[in-house]
Amino acid sequence: MKNPATMVMRTALSKARKSCLTAALACAMFAGAGLVSATPALADFRVCNATQNLVGVAIGYRARTGWVTEGWWHIDGSTCKTLIEGALSSRYYYLYAEDAERGGRWDGPVNMCVAEREFKIAGAGDCFARGFQRAGFKEYDTREQASWMVQLTDEPADGSAATITGAGNP
Repeated sequence: MKNPATMVMRTALSKARKSCLTAALACAMFAGAGLVSATPALADFRVCNATQNLVGVAIGYRARTGWVTEGWWHIDGSTCKTLIEGALSSRYYYLYAEDAERGGRWDGPVNMCVAEREFKIAGAGDCFARGFQRAGFKEYDTREQASWMVQLTDEPADGSAATITGAGNP
């Protein structure tokens, strides 16, 4: 005949093991869900604002139908925004940004069209004749990488107004 105390102990150990296993699985699932949601997107064009001021950003790129400019993304100080989600389809992207508080800008020699308010403009020429303004965009050669990040800074270390980072296909 089996000892009742041993039976109670075995039952308690069995329940404890099941409870630990259930807890371990729950923790693993929770941790896995956290890893999935905390993992950054694999392919995007992002702009990070390393200044303390609000910045307005416009982007230009070549689409199948021709040149396109889009804006304005408002990026608070010390934050980032994704301008294009998913794998990049062009090699060259063009960026123009303005400091909304101090009036400075990050620009370049490539003229494209912008508007006062939110916009998506087809074509880069005849801006004034079509009722738009013209702004100088800086060219970024992504070297056909799937992701790209531009960081806007107050005082560039290398003489340019932005730091760039690319990441190849995973």
